[in-house]
Amino acid sequence: QVQLVESGGGLVQAGGSLRLSCVASGSIFRFDVMSWYRQVPGKQRELVANITIGGSTNYADSVKGRFTISRDSAKDTAYLQMNNLKPDDTAVYYCNALILPYVSSAYSDYWGQGTQVTVSS
Repeated sequence: QVQLVESGGGLVQAGGSLRLSCVASGSIFRFDVMSWYRQVPGKQRELVANITIGGSTNYADSVKGRFTISRDSAKDTAYLQMNNLKPDDTAVYYCNALILPYVSSAYSDYWGQGTQVTVSS
């Protein structure tokens, strides 16, 4: 069984910062891409940023220059450093990872439960 657990969300004023963490646990043989998504009620979940096993990163245009994704492979953890937060960043943030479990011969998508980020104006 593989689990992703996010933490670090909360309430912050516009211009502030938060750091989200995503810890993976369970029977994990190998990771591939790790990503952060976000979703607001009534809208589709959108990709915020992702990072490959080699460290290549990709960001949504709306967060470029403000958010930084990173990973610590030794700790099976991904991070999202969010600076200069805006009210439009308010959403539930989800961690996603493409993982090859020990008990499988194929990679599968795994999701965390989400963490709420609220930015007040």
